[in-house]
This record gives sequence, structure tokens and C-alpha cells, in this order.
Amino acid sequence: MQGPQAHWLADGRRLHLNHGPIDLIAEAFGEPEECHAAYEQAVARFHTVLPELVSELPELRCPAILDRPRAFQGSVARRMEAAVVPLARDFLTPMAAVAGAVADEMIGALCRGRRLRKAYVNNGGDSALFLAPGERIDAAVAATGRGLADRIAIRADVPVRGIATSGWRGRSFSLGIADAVTVLARSAAEADAAATVIANAVDLPGHPAIRRQPARDLAPDNDLGERLVTVEVGELRGNEVEEALGRGLAVADRLCELGLIEGAALFLCGQLRVCNFARIPPSGLPDSLAQATGFGPSFDPHSRGEIGCGDLVRNLPTQAIGEAKTVGSISPLEGEMAGGPEGGAQGCHVADGFKDLLRIP
Repeated sequence: MQGPQAHWLADGRRLHLNHGPIDLIAEAFGEPEECHAAYEQAVARFHTVLPELVSELPELRCPAILDRPRAFQGSVARRMEAAVVPLARDFLTPMAAVAGAVADEMIGALCRGRRLRKAYVNNGGDSALFLAPGERIDAAVAATGRGLADRIAIRADVPVRGIATSGWRGRSFSLGIADAVTVLARSAAEADAAATVIANAVDLPGHPAIRRQPARDLAPDNDLGERLVTVEVGELRGNEVEEALGRGLAVADRLCELGLIEGAALFLCGQLRVCNFARIPPSGLPDSLAQATGFGPSFDPHSRGEIGCGDLVRNLPTQAIGEAKTVGSISPLEGEMAGGPEGGAQGCHVADGFKDLLRIP
């Protein structure tokens, strides 16, 4: 496996970091010298993230225990465990939060000690945000077809700092049938874990139109083992879609009431249900979700939309540590978030002259 890589994208502003299955994009906003230092910090931390995860991977693939966190050595592993422990009423391993936890770790490394206005780290569609007072980041919902206008505004006075999406159509496995479940939370790890749990709950157990296979048959080395994961969802009647979404929405509502998430949007077969967005302060979303984003009844799960990560993740293994979701994911729009390395990007190995590469436009 190639070692850690750092590249500028073609616009010269966004940093692309890759190490094996982890593939992310970061962007910082502020004075050039502060951004320069922030990027150097991020690269230094990125160099060690994957080795730390691999060193604890066997335990990270073991189920979490509700409200009984285990002690992990690495800070990313601790973030993963902290995110899943409050949700572990059913089988759930820290791997459910890995992409979000990596994004959280990297946004911390990027911003630590720096005077930035805002920043984001997008790890295959799961994003961590930093916002100084008075700042905002606009986000786009990919692959929603006609049913959801693609922009929401996340402002500094709203507690959302993480966005993640899960569902059976994405690259990670799902026990449920949701086309996508997008979650807003206080951290990307928390959003990632909650999106997994809610997407698993959107289900119709035993329905003949749903085909499942043991996860081990699809990827022998994964944390789900013999558990059945969804590989195909056939035609469902309207009342069945309503029932499945209702199951997921009940879980989302409970997580909102417990303060574990800030909101969720659930997609299945052209229908959409939302949880808690109306309670986000008007400074975060204007007046109501419908007014701000145009939520409607129609959703095309096969449309990738303008903003997404499909090109980035198409050829990566199913259970990669930088897990990504290509349907319904929300991505920061600042500078038009890329789906993968763009033509003309410069690059270098992290260990070889990275400081010479970092020239802020």
C-alpha cells in the first residue's frame, strides 16, 4: 500500500489527503499564513491516523456495550467508541463511526491553535466543520433528484458540526433498506454512528422484495460477520414504504429527544421524512426546513446530483476505513466540493517536501 499522500486539487485551495482506504478533502479559510500552518498541521496528523487505527482494528470490530465505553489508545478510536456507546442497544461496533471520527480528528488537527474563519474536512461524504463566531458554511444534499433543494446553511450559532449519511445504496453495508439517511449532529462521528443506526431501522423484516446476504460473503474481513445486509430492494407499495420510514423515524425522534443528534432526513423509494429540522434556530435554517430547502415528496435515488463523492469512492473496497456514502450525502459547497482528485492537481508524498507544495493562492 502506498504511503500517505498530499495533493492540491486543481483550484489550488483544497487539500486532498489519501492513505490506503482513507480519502478526504480539507479546506481552510483565513489569512494565508494561518491557512498554510493549518494545512501543515493536518498533514502531520494524517501521517499517523491509519497506522493507529490498524493497530486497534480487531477490538474496533467488536461490539460496543451500551453506556460502558472501552479504553482505546488512539484518539480516533476513542472518538469512534464514544460515538457508538450511547447507541449500542443493538449490535453496533465503533466501525459505524470511523469515517466521521477521522473527519473530526482531522478538523481538530487543522484548526488547533490557528486563527481561521471556517474550515471543513470531507471524508467521503461524512464531514466535520469548524465555524468561528458569525461564520457559516453552505452544504449540498447530493442525489436527491427533484425532491430536495440542494442547499442548507449551517451557521456558527447552530450546534451542528458534523454531517453524515448512511443507507444500503452506499458503499458501506446496511441492515436496513433506506436509500439514504442523512444526520446532522454535534460531531461527524456522532452523525456517522446515528445515520447507521437510523438507516438500519428503516426496514421491513421478512419482506419478499428485499434480498439480503451475509456480510461475510460480500467482504470476508468485516465487522458484521454473518449478519444479513441488504443487497437489493424490489418494488414496495406505498403503505410499506410508509411503515419502513416510520420505523426509522421513531428511532430518529428518540435520538433527537435524547440530544444525541440535531436532525435527520430519511429517504426511501421517492418518499422523505424529516426529524427535528424545524427546531433548528432560524439563524441556522431560515424559518422552516420546507422554506429553507424545499423538502418535497419526490426523490430519485439513482440521481447523483451535482455535488457528491461517487467518483472518489467508485473503485475503493466496500469496507474501507474511509467509508463513504454516495446517495443523499451532504457536502460542503465552499468552492464546490470535489468528488475526487481533479485533473491538473499537483501532488507529492507527505514525507517529501510538503512545505514546498503548500503555497496558498
